[in-house]
Amino acid sequence: MSPSAVQELAGRWVVAADPVDKIPAPHIEYAQLAPVLIVVGAAILGILLEALLPRRSRYYAQLFLAVAALASAFAAVVGLAAAGYGTTKAHVAAMGAIAVDGPTLFLQGTILLASIVAVFTFAERRLDPAAHGNRVDSFAAQAAAIPGSEHEKAAVKAGFTTTEVFPLALFAVTGMLVFPAANDLLTLFVALEVFSLPLYLLCAVARRQRLMSQEAAVKYFLLGAFSSAFFLFGIALLYGYAGSVSYAAIADVVDGTVARIDPALADTMGNDVLLLIGGAMILTGLLFKVGAVPFHMWTPDVYQGAPTPVTGFMAAATKVAAFGALLRLLYVVLPGLRWDWRPVMWGVAIVTMLAGAVIAVTQTDVKRLLAYSSIAHAGFILAGVIATNQQGISSVLFYLAAYSFVTIGAFAVVTLVRDAGGEATHLSKWAGLGRRSPLVAAVFAVFLLAFAGIPLTSGFAGKFAVFKAAAEGGAGALVVVGVLSSAIAAFFYIRVIVLMFFSEPKADGPSVAVPSPLTMSAIAAGVLVTVVLGVAPQYFLDLANQASVFVR
Repeated sequence: MSPSAVQELAGRWVVAADPVDKIPAPHIEYAQLAPVLIVVGAAILGILLEALLPRRSRYYAQLFLAVAALASAFAAVVGLAAAGYGTTKAHVAAMGAIAVDGPTLFLQGTILLASIVAVFTFAERRLDPAAHGNRVDSFAAQAAAIPGSEHEKAAVKAGFTTTEVFPLALFAVTGMLVFPAANDLLTLFVALEVFSLPLYLLCAVARRQRLMSQEAAVKYFLLGAFSSAFFLFGIALLYGYAGSVSYAAIADVVDGTVARIDPALADTMGNDVLLLIGGAMILTGLLFKVGAVPFHMWTPDVYQGAPTPVTGFMAAATKVAAFGALLRLLYVVLPGLRWDWRPVMWGVAIVTMLAGAVIAVTQTDVKRLLAYSSIAHAGFILAGVIATNQQGISSVLFYLAAYSFVTIGAFAVVTLVRDAGGEATHLSKWAGLGRRSPLVAAVFAVFLLAFAGIPLTSGFAGKFAVFKAAAEGGAGALVVVGVLSSAIAAFFYIRVIVLMFFSEPKADGPSVAVPSPLTMSAIAAGVLVTVVLGVAPQYFLDLANQASVFVR
């Protein structure tokens, strides 16, 4: 090759390698992401405290850090809402990854308030008798120790406590805050894993019945891994369909308004098979998280085996986050596919309501009963999702806010009824509780009446709102099924109340432990929200209505 040819070739190489455009620096609106950043920062700081503080100081430091972080994050949410980011200033932040709008702020506020109440139940240390002169909580003395081993006995004798539960809870809350705010599928998947993995760990660290706790965690992990695999495969198929993981871009392709077709994906873009299968797989992952039938199999075993404070936290906050993500997916990404997904969701809602209510009638354990109750409530909330109107969104937001506090309060009451083996969760042991401890039984009855949807409770206001929205959205038959399911569910709620107040207490029955102000505050918050949202719900319904517009 001649020198001139080599020089010409080198010139071409230089021209070809010369970058045409510089890589743009990311633009992140940190102030609008403040709630998430505060919580994740506190979670990281909590890990450092575990490593640096002496063991005797960790409990108080972790409790203070967790409550302060959650309260600060809630204050940040209120500040964003007051500044108009839920209405007039709603927009997509973090380079298209996060939507800052009304539903995001409402759901984040609900998650943070529910998490503060749940952390109070995590920190309870007066229910069990002291072990070797040390107060104990609901969590294993040393999570890494084999149940029943000498290492575990030594950890109990030394007064160890698993204070890692606080930063784990904060990491879970971080994922839950991002989950309903995610504006692209990859952010949604990362948020799913961020809040799922800590929950798998938290389910495995019960102090009593550790083998059952670990079994629950393994079941939750394995089934959660399957649902995550479906979810990720669905993301891949939707990317092949739309050439993007952005919600807006996918919605444009669904609507047929896409401006540019990616040449690399020209053969698959707009292929409805990819859209239908991918959308179904992503819905499978989300329905698993809300505990809808037929993806509910994990719920009873995990609720029963997990430490009761974790069960309350998981039952409330996870449902709020998952339904928020489900709403955004169906209303922002797939509104053009409404006639395809709506019949499927009809079937899921009907089966979920009926199965949850009917199977709960046969339960003899309080925690399993509440688990099937949560499945039935998932069906009721799906009725609001199916409404496909603004009233459907606002009713779901209100229902989630009401349900979360009732749930945490109910599980907090369950922690108080105890015998020599710990929590007395078998229903036969609750007989005569109203005579043994009238106040505790009355509080639990209030929560059960709210679950049943009795007037003057938050449950009635929530069910009325979702059923009204569903009827206005053309789902009148679904409302009829919902009312029938509510009637069936009312039977087993009333049965527990009758058992507590109209049965003779057994001589060897359980005792009711006197909790610390932390658990008292959690239960009081549940009762207060139940009564206020039941007696005067209009302000909060209006608030949910103002926050019911998604940004795109």
